[in-house]
Amino acid sequence: MAQEEYKEELLAGRLEINDIIADNFLQQILLNPGKFDVVALTNLNGDYASDALAAQVGGIGISPGANINYQTGHAIFEATHGTAPDIADQDKANPCSVLLSGCMLLDYIGWSEAAQLITAAIEKHFKRVSLQLTLHLKKQLFQQVILVKTS
Repeated sequence: MAQEEYKEELLAGRLEINDIIADNFLQQILLNPGKFDVVALTNLNGDYASDALAAQVGGIGISPGANINYQTGHAIFEATHGTAPDIADQDKANPCSVLLSGCMLLDYIGWSEAAQLITAAIEKHFKRVSLQLTLHLKKQLFQQVILVKTS
């Protein structure tokens, strides 16, 4: 169907379409992500792929989401994980998905400076948390080594 719809673009070399079976795609996108510029999937396979790929950057709690109609300009920006009512009011939900979706919205409406400030704050937080986690893991490892040596 796509080959018929975009015949001129294909012949002119402006578009390349490669069909791939879903299970092979999931393997290839993880092993060779640079091989793919744009991916069009059916709903169920799209759900599998988006969650699997979100895991590569920290999970659905951090991945932003947007649905943009470039013909009308209408857009919706949302957290990819939904509202997570099962963990509401427990300080467990990661707000990054909705914050980064907000940054995409700000960029979309031309407020790039505001988006960059928020993104920089998130990056600063993750660097600090990463350092704390690294130090914590080193401390745990050091304590385990001491336990092994003294036992």
